[in-house]
Amino acid sequence: MFKKILYFLGLALFGIFLFLILKNADLTAFVDTIENRSFDLRQSILINQNTKKHNEDIVIIAIDDASYEYILDNYGEWPLPRDMYAKIIEFLEPQQPKIIAFDLMFVKSMKSENDADNALIQAFKKYNNIFASMNFDNQPEELRTPPILPDKLSLGIKNYSDIDFSELTFTNCRTILEGIINATNNIGIINVSRSDDGILRKMPLVVKYQDKFYPQLALTAGIKYIKDTENQTIKDIEINKNHFAKIGSREIFLDGDGSAILNWYGPAGTYTYIPVYQLITTINGKTKLNYDFKDKIVYFGTTAASLFDIKTVPAGKVYPGVEVQATYINNIIDNNFINKINRFTTILISIILAIFIAVSVVKLNSVFEASVISVSLYFLYILVSYYLMLFCNIWLEIIYPLIFSILSFTLTIVIKYLIKSRDFETQYKLATTDGLTELYNHRYFQEQMLMQVEQAKRYNNNFSLIIIDIDYFKKFNDTFGHQSGDAVLRQVAFTLKKNVRSTDIVCRYGGEEMSIILPNIGKEEVVLTAQKICKRISEKKFKLYGDRESTVTISLGVATYPYDGEDASTLISVADKRLYQAKNNGRNQVGW
Repeated sequence: MFKKILYFLGLALFGIFLFLILKNADLTAFVDTIENRSFDLRQSILINQNTKKHNEDIVIIAIDDASYEYILDNYGEWPLPRDMYAKIIEFLEPQQPKIIAFDLMFVKSMKSENDADNALIQAFKKYNNIFASMNFDNQPEELRTPPILPDKLSLGIKNYSDIDFSELTFTNCRTILEGIINATNNIGIINVSRSDDGILRKMPLVVKYQDKFYPQLALTAGIKYIKDTENQTIKDIEINKNHFAKIGSREIFLDGDGSAILNWYGPAGTYTYIPVYQLITTINGKTKLNYDFKDKIVYFGTTAASLFDIKTVPAGKVYPGVEVQATYINNIIDNNFINKINRFTTILISIILAIFIAVSVVKLNSVFEASVISVSLYFLYILVSYYLMLFCNIWLEIIYPLIFSILSFTLTIVIKYLIKSRDFETQYKLATTDGLTELYNHRYFQEQMLMQVEQAKRYNNNFSLIIIDIDYFKKFNDTFGHQSGDAVLRQVAFTLKKNVRSTDIVCRYGGEEMSIILPNIGKEEVVLTAQKICKRISEKKFKLYGDRESTVTISLGVATYPYDGEDASTLISVADKRLYQAKNNGRNQVGW
């Protein structure tokens, strides 16, 4: 029964801890932060082992530090004139790239260089594989009136999940050139999703603005890529109840806020980089660029540190925003996004792992062996999580299982220790206690007598002994039966314990005889105590088997150390002789 209570208590504590984890937002945020770092670590290991290959057809035209310096030296200021981008487009298009995407925002210029802007707008009108970017924010209406965007830029979303996109809903938009908006449908947003620690691990699939959904730049380009290369028709995007967004034949897992978790291919510089100044000098006839852009996905973006488009991602602390976009479209092409196991499944797995650890601890006698097995089970779980990410792109959480494993191990060890301690106490009690009366047995009595003699000698104290016998007990058994006799023995034992101090030791000496060892009690005091006990027994009505009642009397003999003897056997002998003197003198009295 005790074991069941302890196990129930352990499960209750485990349940309380689980409840706190699920309800305490601060603890959950703390665990999520550590879990995110464990994701970064696994991604870094996979990157360092070169287990993931990026798409060789993705090339980045970078406005790097050298290009930024070139632009300042040759054009006087940043940004680059818009007509230069138009010239770059005209240079690239004859080579038949699949996509040209600008991770740059062509907002209205303060310089109002209409001819340069118009040249770029005409390029967007002329080619249907050019993509521009735009950004949503929450600037107040006093600063900027929220614009009304054309329906052609939005994307139909059929949402059957519990994702409400509240974290990706914006109230304002920084628009780009109206001519570009009118010229093309190929405009995507470049908002990002950072975790609480500031690291970018995921990107929005879509964002919400004025009750409509607008696709990410990489998604917009990715949809065109799928349509052109795989002949798939993609209209609306359906998000099922399991958070998977269906895009043609692909399914992209969305996290709780509606973002896709990116699978990283390498550190910054993984993709082919071409400085934009090399394109400009080639167009201007000063140099020649030997690179074939046929069937390439070309991304334009800034990588110069002074242009402030640097992110921190699992693949590195310094990572250009344009390469994030390249990774995003790479994930779309390869259908290579991370699928994160939901929290309910994680908790369920954690409980199962905790149960395995608890069973191991219970089965093994050695704490060291139990520790080794528990640690091994957890590291086996970590190994499974690593290979799931490697081969299946599955993010299996490892921090909650760690917490549950530690809790399970600790609770089970504590419960096991308490059970062993209780078992030891039970065994000791069985070895020293009389089963009928629940008094200490004869063996314990002999041990305590020897101990009391030694202590009395050492500290020059005295102690006393009372030996008790129930009068005419054999005749009582013959008259009322042994069951009634047992009832009287139990009630006499209870009365003895009730009328002595808690420090006094009451024992069953044998048969109907009982004894009391009274530490630090002298001769006069022991006689008074014995007389009190004798009187209480004679006055008590004892309940017998069959709802009957009867009275009994006892005879008592006393002895005191050191007056009646200086060793245990002498004291017992003296008390025993005085007991028989009391019996010979008429019983129901104290012999002293």
